[in-house]
Amino acid sequence: MEKNEKTFSRKKKEIGEKIKAVKQLFEEEEKKVTKEKPVIKRKTSVKNTKKVEKVKPSEENTDITTDKTYIIPLGGIEEIGKNITVIQYRDEMIVIDAGLTFPEDEHLGVDLIIPSFEYLASNVSKVKALLITHGHEDHIGAVPYFYQRLGSGIPMYGGKLSLELALAKFEKVTVKKPKCVYISNRNEVKIGKYFTVEFISVTHSIPDCYAIRVKTPTSTILHTGDFKVDLTPVNDERFDFGRLASIGEEGVDLLLSDSTNAQVPGSTPSESTVGRSIDAEVAKAKGRVILASFASHVHRIQQIILIAQKYGRKVAIDGRSMLKIFEICSKLGYLKIPKNMIITLEQAEKMAENKVMIICTGTQGEPLSVLSRIANGTHKSISLRANDRVIISGSPIPGNEKAAYKNINQLLKKEASVIFEKVMGIHVSGHGCQEEQKLMINLIKPKYFMPVHGEYVMLKKHKELAMEVGMPEENIILAENGFKLELTPNSFKTVGKVPSGAVYIYGDSVGNVREHILRERQILADNGVLAISVAQNSELKFVGDPIIFSKGFLYKKDDITSQITESMKEVVKSKLVFLEQKQEQDIEKIKTGITNTLNNFFNDNIGKVPTVIVTVVRV
Repeated sequence: MEKNEKTFSRKKKEIGEKIKAVKQLFEEEEKKVTKEKPVIKRKTSVKNTKKVEKVKPSEENTDITTDKTYIIPLGGIEEIGKNITVIQYRDEMIVIDAGLTFPEDEHLGVDLIIPSFEYLASNVSKVKALLITHGHEDHIGAVPYFYQRLGSGIPMYGGKLSLELALAKFEKVTVKKPKCVYISNRNEVKIGKYFTVEFISVTHSIPDCYAIRVKTPTSTILHTGDFKVDLTPVNDERFDFGRLASIGEEGVDLLLSDSTNAQVPGSTPSESTVGRSIDAEVAKAKGRVILASFASHVHRIQQIILIAQKYGRKVAIDGRSMLKIFEICSKLGYLKIPKNMIITLEQAEKMAENKVMIICTGTQGEPLSVLSRIANGTHKSISLRANDRVIISGSPIPGNEKAAYKNINQLLKKEASVIFEKVMGIHVSGHGCQEEQKLMINLIKPKYFMPVHGEYVMLKKHKELAMEVGMPEENIILAENGFKLELTPNSFKTVGKVPSGAVYIYGDSVGNVREHILRERQILADNGVLAISVAQNSELKFVGDPIIFSKGFLYKKDDITSQITESMKEVVKSKLVFLEQKQEQDIEKIKTGITNTLNNFFNDNIGKVPTVIVTVVRV
């Protein structure tokens, strides 16, 4: 046995020396290759995986007998999206919003990310209502999953458009739709034994946006929702200064306020300014206008339709979310579309180029969006033409910049005329900047303040703005998701923690795959996979050469790859000789031995270790 081990060690050393020259060539070749992260297509047939923050039972404050109000953010703190806040008084709870966020690069294969509803599910009998501030994905995207987890017995309150957009998402789940209570500005409703709720109109980038005042027997809370102060809005809805000022005079114990643009000085321009900028660009177009926008920017879409009418252009619509918005908003009257204005893509192909506008999705560079397919030449109906003018009316959300600019680059390479936010004023934010945030604090005059809806840097800056307008630092809390905060007329403090976290959505089913799956996917994406098959006969002898197959590990078939492959085979053959002389028959030990040998080989000679999968075939 000792002799066999020495033979194996000597053979391995010889192969190691042989591979040094190959390694040098490999490294030189690798430097020539542009290292890009692989495009991972999102699957629709795999399950969800859930990550829930672990907490000790002693950390959760369960006191429901005292006259205290509890505020529990389950999402939307130190992040963009996934907004959800719980307010509890004694044995009753109400929930404000249930939003989603979109996966980042490390979430390989993930479709959507929603909040964990574990805490609410364990208290489902206490949940009396879901209140919706407005109809954007980061506030309603998780609504169907909320009801799938908690059941449809909880009524949903909000503006008509917000609720209709939320209800349209129930096709994703098999659960009965909840009872809906449609509200309008200054509507006040009694919920359960303890809550009185009022909806107050604010301006944003979609109709039916509301701040929400919640009164309990001992406290008053105002949640702003998403807002900016738009003095010249596109529609008839107004920022209700009068009612908000009155509420401030009546007294507010706690303000929860949108922090998105806390780092941006000044005030956000009106949405109506975008219409003027787009009008000027459409006027210059000699051929078709292809205009990409967020589907949920209903005010902007209304302006775009009127601009198309002004210049005698018919409108074709493409993109699933855009088509859904047109369907719902036109039915409810939020989009006023002139008769015979809308045409199909097929009709657009037959019309004069200067009589056509195509409104589509894709401002964020989403791989399967309409604009992305136009940019990379895979759209089945729309191909770029010489006179096309592409207008991208949207700014990339943090994390989407690379994908968005990839589209812009591809469009420019195709000689299209591309107008986008960085070079023209064709997009404005739907969130208030510093002066508007300070105005809100001055209107409400809260005793305590908690910034919400933003990354930590935004929350911290919002805290500084509140201090600038006179709020004592000790009256401001920067919370975290899962914090349980206790509010009384004389105090506001963190008293515990509840389960919070994220649920990763894979397709349509809800499973319990853990985060290690994402780690495995990242390793596969970074290092590739190598599969090796060996055959062992009944006499425990290995027959034939090992069969090796790899993906994402060796870049291409060339002399370098061939030399590495031959060296791998030699290493494996040497290991098989050792295992054969040991008369090893345990398949798992054979697999482990080959895997460890290859891992050491790759680590020592190449510095890149793929995922190794070994198959042992008995013949």
